[in-house]
This record gives sequence, structure tokens and C-alpha cells, in this order.
Amino acid sequence: MGNLAVNNDTLNKYFGILKNLDVDSKKNLIIKLTKSIHSKPKSKPKLSKIYGAWKDSRTAVEIIEEIEKSRFNDRDIEEL
Repeated sequence: MGNLAVNNDTLNKYFGILKNLDVDSKKNLIIKLTKSIHSKPKSKPKLSKIYGAWKDSRTAVEIIEEIEKSRFNDRDIEEL
């Protein structure tokens, strides 16, 4: 998720709501905000790490044929 930048008016509105919290809730909020500042951004998994994760002895054509054979159509079409 990207970073969200808000203007001062928006921050003041949030503060207007948050200032009424009890002391423990404020402390927990401070801790979470502080951790979010110091945490390292999560990196996206590299494609090379997930490439080839599917292990199968069948070829792509064999897998496709099996998928197509497993499909069935049991609709009864009424004549007009």
C-alpha cells in the first residue's frame, strides 16, 4: 500500500476525534504510529523467486487437455 499524504486541515480533524481517547488508547496509537515510521517497507516478491513454483510432470498441453475433459455440460435444452 502506498503512503497517504494529508493536509493540515485533515490532520486537525483527526486530532479532534483522537484527543478524546483515553490515555491507554492514545499510548497504543503512539506506539503503532512510531512502529510504522521505523518499519522497513515490504518489498515485492521477486518474480525469479516464484517462477517455476508449479511442479508437474505433465506438459502444458496435457494439463490443458485434462482441464477441458473435466468440464461438463448438463444443461437440458428444451425444444420450442
